[in-house]
Amino acid sequence: MSVKLKITQVRSLIGRPEKHRRVIESLGLKRNQTSVIHNDTPAIRGMVFKVRHLLNV
Repeated sequence: MSVKLKITQVRSLIGRPEKHRRVIESLGLKRNQTSVIHNDTPAIRGMVFKVRHLLNV
């Protein structure tokens, strides 16, 4: 069984750099306070690390 990560966006993207917006979009988050579930892979971990100040995992 693979490990899953529940990722929730908890801060707004207003005033954030375009790179942060693209990472949040690629994680599948649409708006503030939404959650997605992903497998725990190095790629997902890297994306989460880039915008960790905007998320709860």
